[in-house]
Amino acid sequence: MIDEVKRAVGKHPLFNSAHEGYAVLLEEVDELWDEVKKRDHDPVAMRTEATHVAAMALRFIAELTTQ
Repeated sequence: MIDEVKRAVGKHPLFNSAHEGYAVLLEEVDELWDEVKKRDHDPVAMRTEATHVAAMALRFIAELTTQ
């Protein structure tokens, strides 16, 4: 999980606002939802997307405390 947070921080700069952080988090949730809706579930893909959601949530929390 920590590696995923580090990857996300390296890929995207700090959120400009809480609204931007929410939008990024929502995008990750939507990607997870896309995997969940598939007829043939891929547990690895769902786990990967869930990890992205968790990492973005942790990042959101961390960045809120530094603003």
